[in-house]
Amino acid sequence: MSLRAALRPRTHLIPCSSRGRSGQAAASAAYCAELVRKRDYDGFLCTLLLPRESQSSVFALRAFNVELSQVKDSVSQRNLGLMRMQFWRESVEEIYDEDPPHHPVALELSKAVQKHKLTKRWLTRVIDEREKNLEDRAYRNLKELETYAENTQSSLLYLTLETLGVRDVHADHAASHIGKAQGIITCLRAVPFHSSRRQVFLPVDVCILHGASQEDFIRGSQERNVKDVIFDIASQAHVHLEHARSFQNKVHVAAFPAFSATVPLDGYLKRLRKSDFNIFHPSLQRRDPWLPLSLYIQSWRKIY
Repeated sequence: MSLRAALRPRTHLIPCSSRGRSGQAAASAAYCAELVRKRDYDGFLCTLLLPRESQSSVFALRAFNVELSQVKDSVSQRNLGLMRMQFWRESVEEIYDEDPPHHPVALELSKAVQKHKLTKRWLTRVIDEREKNLEDRAYRNLKELETYAENTQSSLLYLTLETLGVRDVHADHAASHIGKAQGIITCLRAVPFHSSRRQVFLPVDVCILHGASQEDFIRGSQERNVKDVIFDIASQAHVHLEHARSFQNKVHVAAFPAFSATVPLDGYLKRLRKSDFNIFHPSLQRRDPWLPLSLYIQSWRKIY
């Protein structure tokens, strides 16, 4: 068995002999959409609001991101994670050579690349940054977390803009800030999960500033200094969202659907404030039941 075959989960294999090309394409598209629905529900809802000609491509991009994001938590050794990353790095090369592997995400990603002429370096940048993040260590400072967010979440937004036919410097500036906000908030949302596994990835400089130890988070402390750490990190996410909105009058309306992520991000920050920045509050672990309606209202109002 080849290395590629060994690394690829068997549930991802699509035997060509059992179905025609159209059936295979439909199965690949359905696989991507379902993976995103299960692992990135906010992103799933946001994608449904995109123009129909962009939806399948963005589901492929989000599924690609999910596949990469799951590597860290699904392998017991870093070397195994590196091999999985190498599989995706080689897959991207093959996609741009128009010879994608028979993996549903790779097949859909290939279609998206060919349809929209997606920029290769954004895809490879996501892989490179995810690979660096395989190390089990906290971010040294908030700047390092922002760099990670820029190279992952912002890169995906640049690609989403390309599926919409938008290649504009002002839209890219807005995407950069929204991606950074999304990366920061994703880090915050993961705190309870990581703490339950005795892991803390929050920026060390902010924790030191407020005298909060890793043990404080592991035991779910609700002391003021722990809340102050969360407040400072959340505030930076809010600053990025405000910066993104400062470009609103310069960004073409065609780009707005790509920025619907601001709705769940704003919603999370609002719930975090309501809980007095208690990152372990039960309300923060539940889905926002009003999110679908909020997304629809924003799409109708043509804002982000």
